[in-house]
Amino acid sequence: MITPLGQRVLLKRIEAEEVSAGGIVLPDSAQEKPHEAIVVSLGKGGKNEDGSAFEFTVAVNDKVLIAKYGGTDVTVNGEEHLIMSESDILGIVG
Repeated sequence: MITPLGQRVLLKRIEAEEVSAGGIVLPDSAQEKPHEAIVVSLGKGGKNEDGSAFEFTVAVNDKVLIAKYGGTDVTVNGEEHLIMSESDILGIVG
């Protein structure tokens, strides 16, 4: 397992649907990268600019909205994951 450093978050993308709204099966090359992910683990945090302790807004197992091409892709135990700064997460879903 990878433990992110500082204010970074390890995410697992939620797979895109393989069938369009019209019922057409989409090949992998035509599917967009998913915009939603699940938080797998958090870094240890750090200090804000004013010296106060950084507290994460997201928690493990939160479903979040992410930028289409944000973060860094990594492979953990054969599965694709994404590491990004918490500040790059757009919002919590649900």
